[in-house]
Parts: sequence; C-alpha cells; structure tokens
Amino acid sequence: MIEKLRVDIGICTFRRPELTETLRSLAAMKQPADALVHIILADNDVTPSARGLVEALRPELPFEVTYLHCPASNISLARNACLDNSTAEFLAFIDDDETASQEWLAQLLETARSTGADAVLGPVKAHYGQSAPSWMRRGDFHSTLPVWVGGDIRTGYTCNALLKLKAPSLEGRRFKLALGRSGGEDTDFFTGMHRSGGRIAFAPEAWVHEPVPEARASLSWLAKRRFRSGQTHGRLLAESAHGLGQLRHLALAAAKFTYCVLAAVATFPAPVPRYRYAVRALLHAGVVSGLLGHEAIEQYGAREAPSR
Repeated sequence: MIEKLRVDIGICTFRRPELTETLRSLAAMKQPADALVHIILADNDVTPSARGLVEALRPELPFEVTYLHCPASNISLARNACLDNSTAEFLAFIDDDETASQEWLAQLLETARSTGADAVLGPVKAHYGQSAPSWMRRGDFHSTLPVWVGGDIRTGYTCNALLKLKAPSLEGRRFKLALGRSGGEDTDFFTGMHRSGGRIAFAPEAWVHEPVPEARASLSWLAKRRFRSGQTHGRLLAESAHGLGQLRHLALAAAKFTYCVLAAVATFPAPVPRYRYAVRALLHAGVVSGLLGHEAIEQYGAREAPSR
C-alpha cells in the first residue's frame, strides 16, 4: 500500500464568524486522491472563542481538525503554532475570512511538484459589497497577486500559500513576533526564505476568494495598509544595505514618492489611476520610514479588546 502524502492546512483565526464558510469551502473542495489532509486551526483570541464553532462543524468536515488556543492578538504566534504543530510534508495557509475554490489545494500541490519550489503562492480574488466606492470596485484594489522582479518572486504572503516544510530554506524558520501586531510578518518570512536560496512559484488557478468588509472598503484603510507595507519593505532593505547603499535606497524611494504624487495630481479627473498613484505614493513614503528605522504602525492592536 502506497503511503499518502500528508498535507496540513493552517488557519489562524481571531473572532471571525466567516471561519464557518472557510471550513465548509475546504470540506467541499476537490481532495487530492494521493493526499491525507489535516486542518490546524490556531485561535489567537484571549479566550478560546472559536472552539465552539469548530466543535459544531466537526461532523461536517471530512478531515481531522486540531484546535490550538494561542493567545493573544499577535498573528505571528498563531502562524508559528501552525508550523510547530505540522508533521506533514506540506503546510498550506488560508485566511479565516477566505473561501477556497474546488481546485485550490490540488493546484498548489501540482505546481509544487512540477516546479520543485520551496513555496507556492496562489491568487486571492476580492469581492466587494455595494457600499464600496465605485472606483475601488473598478480598480480592484484588494485582490492579491505575487510581485515579480526580473521574472523572480522574491517575497510572498500567507493568505494563499503552500510551504514545503523540509526545504532547507524553511528549516527552523519562524514568523517574527515583533511584527505580529503591525503586520508584515509574512513579507519578512518569505523574503528571508528567498534570501536563503528558497524558490517561490505561482499557481494561477489556485484561487481563493475574499469578501471586502465595509471597514476595509475605504481609502483610509488602503492608505494605512500601503504605508505599513512600505515600512516592512524599507526595514528589509535596511537590513542588507548600509552607508551609501542605504542613501541610494532613500533617494530612490523619495524619487518614486515624488513621481507618484505628481502622477496622482496629473490624473486627478480619473479616480482609479488617481487613487492608485496616491496609495503607491504612500507605499514609497513607508519605505522611507522603514529605512529610517521608524516604528511600524500597528494594524491589529485595536482588535485586542476582550470579546463581549
């Protein structure tokens, strides 16, 4: 009898009722015939608030679920709990407000096998409500795809990813606790992996779907998100550049910021390019902030208040 490939799926959760639909989408997806799937669910709340939801859904799920309580309000703690408790060959990550397409896991595994990459990323399709601004829906500001630099993917994200856990570039690698409240821990993780020789591939048909809640369908949320992303990138640049190298990075980021501001002004009558250049300018401003060592803004600290 041929032993099945073991694949764990890590889900980090924090007070999200959408987790129900995430788990049901995994139950409905096409199960790779040669894979044994196991769910690791890491609850990042102060109290084990997701335990009841998980227990209620167990009869509907065709795979084993390990529930972990790992408080509190630091996403890196939850991600590391998934890594520490995975005993499989592969660990996939999906967010607790996303739903997987039927071919999601099969496509990630197929790409991992065909490319031999240490990590595989899939696309995230954002779905907007009617209350979202029309320019935001037309420009699709929330969907997620990898960024290629010279044909190479140099960093990644955990909202749709598969890791080959025995790869040398992932040996002992963990998410930094210092970034678990500001965000950017996934960018840091994949950048470090790539710098250690790890290769990142893309599975274009491994779709997951993500609703955009009203709180995120705003220019202020996008602005904060892009600025924080820039801070992470700037900090990573600063780790490998000093003296004149850092000055060059600062000058380039400042030049890009200026260009984007001017482009936003030039395209003012057209909302989609105007806002695209505006949030891009904020990303480059964040790079300058990160290069100068400024403290990263916190995205998740406000969620720490106890459940009511």
